[in-house]
Amino acid sequence: MAPFTLYGRTGWGSALVEAQLTRLGLDYDFRPVGDVFKDEAARVALAAVNPLAQVPTLVLPDGAIMTESAAITLHLADLTGRDDLVPGPAAPERAAFLRWLVFLVANIYPTFTYGDEPERFVALEAARRPFREAADAYAERLYRVVEGAAGAPFFLGERFSALDIYVGVMTRWRPKRPWFARNAPRLHAIATRVDAMPDLAGVWARNWPDG
Repeated sequence: MAPFTLYGRTGWGSALVEAQLTRLGLDYDFRPVGDVFKDEAARVALAAVNPLAQVPTLVLPDGAIMTESAAITLHLADLTGRDDLVPGPAAPERAAFLRWLVFLVANIYPTFTYGDEPERFVALEAARRPFREAADAYAERLYRVVEGAAGAPFFLGERFSALDIYVGVMTRWRPKRPWFARNAPRLHAIATRVDAMPDLAGVWARNWPDG
């Protein structure tokens, strides 16, 4: 099988897919992407593959393009026929997995889309900082909801899943790990457990070389 090609950027959302490809033992080429918010050439180059110029963008072995990390998560499980990252249809954890996977990508992930570069959405310069602060405060509120649903030692309890990869990656972003240690200890414990997984150590070191 020809390798997958993953377009990504260090420390960005492509780490979600990179970790899953690694965990599943799938062969892939990582194609580094420039800062698409600040580099017009990088944005144009990625737009040739993904019109929204977003990462992750995954090229499948047959040349088809996939975007949206949740869709990629489900497709990789279907493609490999494995249920170690995505509970199968008959698994008792399936409904919870789908609920919280979509919750993370539909509710929390957009707070970074809007908050990272508020000037893309807010024309009035004086309003940009309050806009970002509001987005960050909303993200914290949402994370408290997720905290209330999280199990131990992993999100679904004893069963490891892609949700734990999402927690491990997203807790590295705002409001960052110290906030989670104080306000969302279950999510923080999951994240630190995922940090320590030997098969993912290379992914974390490449995306967050400073720890």
